[in-house]
Amino acid sequence: MIRTGLPELNAVIAVARYGSFRAAAIDLGMSTTAFSHSIAKLEAGLGVRLFNRTTRSVSLTDAGRTFVERVGPALAEIHDAMEVVRSQQEKPSGVLRINVALPAAQEILSPLVLEFLRRYPDVEIDLVTEGRLIDIVASGFDLGVRVYDLVPGDMIAVPLGRPQRYAVVGSPSYFANRKNPRTPADLLSHSCVRVRLPNGAHYRWQFEKNAESLQIDVRGPIMLDDGGLARTVALEGLGLIFIHEYSVLTDIADGRLVRVLEDWTPPFPGLCLYYPGRRNQSAAVRALVALAKELAAQRD
Repeated sequence: MIRTGLPELNAVIAVARYGSFRAAAIDLGMSTTAFSHSIAKLEAGLGVRLFNRTTRSVSLTDAGRTFVERVGPALAEIHDAMEVVRSQQEKPSGVLRINVALPAAQEILSPLVLEFLRRYPDVEIDLVTEGRLIDIVASGFDLGVRVYDLVPGDMIAVPLGRPQRYAVVGSPSYFANRKNPRTPADLLSHSCVRVRLPNGAHYRWQFEKNAESLQIDVRGPIMLDDGGLARTVALEGLGLIFIHEYSVLTDIADGRLVRVLEDWTPPFPGLCLYYPGRRNQSAAVRALVALAKELAAQRD
């Protein structure tokens, strides 16, 4: 009889998901050596190899593919059953895994995360920062934090702060020999910094006024995926940027940047904490959501 536990099964599913022993080990909080030993132990017990390994890649064998197809759904059921039991806890405890973009992590760390840890010392938070937008359920996270327009439509979103606005800005030197754009369409004759979203798509600048909504696919000499870099390009006078207002308010006040099209950039919901509504949530998840709502109400 093969004695196999959840750690070995979780390890196989993680490798199948990430295609990498190292990434899977990091996701499960294991050393690469211990992780490889866990896989080897399972393969020895089964008498077959589950993965083809080279120095550059990892792929499922035919036996491994069959194993994952059969075990994956059953393992998901086991984890769901465990979550149902966890959800019946009265006292928040355990580990909460939260996926968040770095700028958002900096914004929520003190008011939300640290306050939560002070209130619930039996909970440990694993805060993972990354730019790309992922499926938090498939990647093993309890919650995510993103700006409202990046929250997947099948998730429950809880606003974390006051509404935000975007701003279109450029340096005084940029506008020295150019007319200020009066409508979003005028941007097509300007040099703009293009933005790449976490999923790789090109972001279209979004505007709204008097119930009219526009999306402009701007043109320009450079494409970036970081707001801080875009601000540097604008300050150097090489083009206009479309950026969160709070990132450039001081620059505008001090005259380093000039704002245009302000009447076309109305407020929108800012950062949101989000989570899947179809799952039985643990006491820790419920407590964090309740704290987020409490803090948001205090700011209103």
